[in-house]
Order: sequence, then C-alpha cells, then structure tokens
Amino acid sequence: MELTREEIAAVAERKREAYEVVIGLEVHVQLKTASKIFCACSTRFGDPPNTNVCPVCLGLPGALPVLNRKAVALAVRAALALNCGVNPSSQFSRKNYFYPDLPKGYQISQYDRPLAEQGWLQIEAEDSSKRVGITRLHLEEDAGKSLHEGFPDSDAKTYLDFNRCGVALIEIVSEPDLRSPQQAYAYLTTLKQVLEYIEVSDCDMEKGSLRCDANVSVRRKGAGALGVKTEVKNLNSFRYLARALEYEINRQVAVLENSGRIEQETRLWNLAGGRTEPMRSKEYAHDYRYFPEPDLLPLTVKAELLEKIRGEMPELPAARKARFIGQYGLTEYDAEVLTGTRALADFFEATARKAPEPKTAANWIQTELLGALKEAGKEIQESPVAPAALAELLQLVQDGTLSGKMGKAVFQKMVGSGKSAPEIVAAEKMEQITDPAAIEKLCREVLEKNADKIEQYRKGKQALFGFFVGQVMKASRGQANPARVNDTLKRLLAGN
Repeated sequence: MELTREEIAAVAERKREAYEVVIGLEVHVQLKTASKIFCACSTRFGDPPNTNVCPVCLGLPGALPVLNRKAVALAVRAALALNCGVNPSSQFSRKNYFYPDLPKGYQISQYDRPLAEQGWLQIEAEDSSKRVGITRLHLEEDAGKSLHEGFPDSDAKTYLDFNRCGVALIEIVSEPDLRSPQQAYAYLTTLKQVLEYIEVSDCDMEKGSLRCDANVSVRRKGAGALGVKTEVKNLNSFRYLARALEYEINRQVAVLENSGRIEQETRLWNLAGGRTEPMRSKEYAHDYRYFPEPDLLPLTVKAELLEKIRGEMPELPAARKARFIGQYGLTEYDAEVLTGTRALADFFEATARKAPEPKTAANWIQTELLGALKEAGKEIQESPVAPAALAELLQLVQDGTLSGKMGKAVFQKMVGSGKSAPEIVAAEKMEQITDPAAIEKLCREVLEKNADKIEQYRKGKQALFGFFVGQVMKASRGQANPARVNDTLKRLLAGN
C-alpha cells in the first residue's frame, strides 16, 4: 500500500504516539588499507575507472584470493573499540547473488562464523545515555560501482567501474535497540567518531568509505513481538538518515492505521521526492545460498596478536572526554567539543601542557583558532599556529605583556604570517603599557583636554567615564593596561 505524503503526514500526526519504533543499523566501513582485501590492487580513490583491477578482484578463472593481514588487524582494532568478543576462529563464506557490479557472481563475506560478536556502544541522545548492542562485526569485500548517469547514453545503458571491487570492508550490525531517528543519528555519529579515533577508516561518506542501511519497524506500544521490518538504503549522509527514518516510520504507521500490511522489502531513500520507495523484496539469508569459501582457510586470531592490538589502542573519545573534565577542569560542553576529533583533542592537549591555564587554552582554541580555520576552510591538522606557538601567546596575555584584545590582534597576525607572538610584538612594538607613571601621564593628558566633561562627570553624568577610558586607550593605541587605566582615572576624577 503506497500512500501519498499528505496521507502519511495526516495519519502520523494523530497516531504516531500509539506506536513504538524499532531500528537497527547495518554500517559498512571501508578499512584504511593501501591494497584490497584479497589482492594487491590499489584502493586509491578517484583513479580512472577500471584501472585498479586484476584477475583476483575481477573473479577470472584460476585466480586465488590471499587475505590482507592489515585488514584483519584493523578489523580486530575496531572490534575491541566496540567492546566485541573477537572469535579465535572465523570463516569466510560466499554470499551468492547476481548483480552487474559483482563480477564473480558472489561476494566473499562472513556469515555464521564472523570475526567478532556481542559488543556495545554507548551513545548520548535525547538527554539520556543509552547502550546499543552490536550483534556482529565481520570482514567482507566490496562490490564494484554501477554508474547510471553522466554518459550520453545513460538513459539506455549502465556503466561499470570495478575499482572498488574487492576493497576491504567491515560490516557492523547493531541490535534493534534504537527507538527513534535521533538515537539512530547519535549511534552513527558516535560510531564514526570512534572509528576515526582508532584510525581504521577515514569514514568519508562522500567517497563511500562509510555507508549505512537501516532496518526499521513499528509496533503498538506494549506489544511483545517485533513488527515487519523494511530495509532503507541510499543513506549517504547523517541528515538523510534521520529524514529517511522519520518518513519510513510515519509511512508504516499510516499503512497499519489504514488496515494495510507492511511488506518485508528493501526501500530506497529518494532525496528529491523526500520519501522512501520500493526497490525489491527483502532477501532472507537462505536466498544468498551461503557456503564456506573453499579458497580461504579459516581465519585464526591468536591471543598474542589480540593482546598486541589491544596494547596499541589509543584512548577512546568517551574516556578522553572524562579525563579532560577531571584533569583540566573543563566543562562537559568544552570537553565534548575538544574531543570531537582525535586531531583536535591532540592539539588541545599539546597546548594545555605548555599554556598557563588549560581553560584559557580551551577557550582560545574553540573561538579564535576554530573560527580562523573555518573561515580559511581548513582542518585542525592544517593550523598555521602550532600548539606551542599558541601557548606562548597565551603566556604573554597571562603575564600582562599583552591585553586580551591585543592578544587577539597578535593571533590574527600569527595566522596570516606564521610568525611567533614574540616576533610580532617586538616588530610592531605592541607590548602592553603597565608602568603606573606612564599610564597616569596618559590619563592626565586626556583629562586636561576634556576639562568641561570632568565637571559634567562630577555632577552625575557617570556615562562619561567610558568616554575617558576610550580616549586613554586611543591615545595609547590600545596598549595601556585597561584595569590600571580604570583605577587611575577613578582616582584622578575623585580629586586624588
């Protein structure tokens, strides 16, 4: 039963609250390897079509696969980060199906004996914390890419690029523990963050390094059995994931409320139409006729390798966030921002080790540095100001050599020139004036030039005090210590 968007929206508005949503995600992640999982072909993105291919990844007769050791190590690292149990022995299988971009007629994957199982990921969503179960994590090869547009005869023909065919992937399958599009969004973003931290993938969705399919069903609140699920594909951004799930949930509610039946099927997210559309009936495991891959021995992960990889694991985002709060006295918000990526967290920590105040370093990085990088379209790894250079600037502000305002001006010059703060201060004579006698001289000169305003101030026009401060700062080219200017003016205006 296919309803219009208007019909779906009308029913969902009235009946959505009577249903519970059940979502599970299947996430395919390209591992950061230079060569493919079963051959030596390059995984480089953007090369001309069909140039990174060989008899193995094209499935030519007589070609035999050889497992990529680094792909296994990266998959084990991901499994440990996601709290999975790594099986000592796992088995590759042939997943049989026929599609133009699958040259062998089957995909080498893992089925009943996966690399890792029974993990979990903690997420923060909708003002609460939730542990989402992970059913399995397994290795597999990617298929090629079908090109349906961009050619003169695209209306009649599909072109095939096999460069991706055989690229190493892990598939991470969650339990059906997610109860809203917001939770699904939080799960995917948290998963991406963890995978980037441990450097198993660049997770670039635009390049296809991270792809997500969602299994979604609805059931009446209080019902024990799960509803019939649909699989939603073509979710190539986090925003589209939330929008597609929202639509599909509302669609299923509307179908059930109209006495219809949900079909177990695969649906595509149509971005232009803002709706999910049927693609094909959903396959069951037996449809793929899985059987063990005869050309590959069972994969054995020895205890020594497991412990070696465990010992090389970096600190994960949640643990690092908690440590930043405890060790550096950061707020939860600041710690959340600064642990957003491993590179940003590393930059902050390198700055904090040399800066006078970690909290001040956190503020400058979040405002001045990230603002400058955003304006320049750069990432933190491309920062023209190194952590040690930023810490050096903050020390000049802390010890009074520069005011906060002057410090920000110096920072902008550092970004533009690459020079250090002391070099800029010395070259442009930007030291803050702190000498009491020099400041009093400036204040007296300003007051002498504005004698008429002194009388107005003493008669109650207190707003003129800001005028006097501004004139002194102007006369000193912004270099006078503002606090000392304030104190000196108050004393002189009081007649002392």
